[in-house]
Amino acid sequence: MYNRILFSIAILCSTFIGFSQKPLFTAPLGVQTYTFRKSFAVDPVKTLDTIKMMGFTEIEGGGGRMGPEAFKKLCDERGLSIPSTGASYEQLVRAPDSVAMRAKILGASYVMCSWIPHTNGSFNFENAKKAVEDFNRFGKYLKEQGLTFCYHAHGYEFWPHENGTLLDYIIKNTNPEYVSFEMDIMWIHFGGGDPEALLKKYGSRWKLMHIKDLKKGTKKDLTGLTSPENDVTVGTGELNIPAILKEAQKIGIKHYFIEDESSNVIVQVPQSILYLKSLKQ
Repeated sequence: MYNRILFSIAILCSTFIGFSQKPLFTAPLGVQTYTFRKSFAVDPVKTLDTIKMMGFTEIEGGGGRMGPEAFKKLCDERGLSIPSTGASYEQLVRAPDSVAMRAKILGASYVMCSWIPHTNGSFNFENAKKAVEDFNRFGKYLKEQGLTFCYHAHGYEFWPHENGTLLDYIIKNTNPEYVSFEMDIMWIHFGGGDPEALLKKYGSRWKLMHIKDLKKGTKKDLTGLTSPENDVTVGTGELNIPAILKEAQKIGIKHYFIEDESSNVIVQVPQSILYLKSLKQ
């Protein structure tokens, strides 16, 4: 009888704890369109249907060869908003007005740039210094257009500089009024950075996040490049996803985009969604 009572108490306690736990990931479910780059090239309508079916409500990206008006219409019909879109460094240099116009047509609030031109494997101070000057200029122009510029760090910025890294230099020397950042947690980790610590260090400078995970045991370097097949289902790789999301929530990041560059997205992306929804705090 005594053992039965203890067992019943244990069941009641576990049930209570289960009900009292709150979901950790409560943000809108977003996806980077690069995840479905292969299928977008074949059938963008069917791809957007798949994205909607998976439960996504936000996307980061654009229509590729499709005009922004047509792409926005397709997204609106499926209840998909586009809070962020991408632009290359070269596009921002050559035609910032076109970048801004496209972002506005898509209904985006953020313009993200994910690569600073440099010789692969040798990102240096001169590259970083030039980027700071350009970012401040891009950011000022985009802010005047009602948009926020974000640089997506890619892992090659972790070369040592003074008492930190070149990423520290870029963040500290760009104007917070004009330049914000998107954290791709996998690339930060790949370059030797600590996503959780950098979220704490720079707080609200981070506005957006790519959620992805890195295959355990992957060799790391400062190229910002690795095999797409090293992207694995979120929660099965090297990153401490719960700790990162908790800190991201503390500093107020509102838009999160799953990105999976592997050839197995149809299997891995739904698994990543299930993992995120399973997390409790």
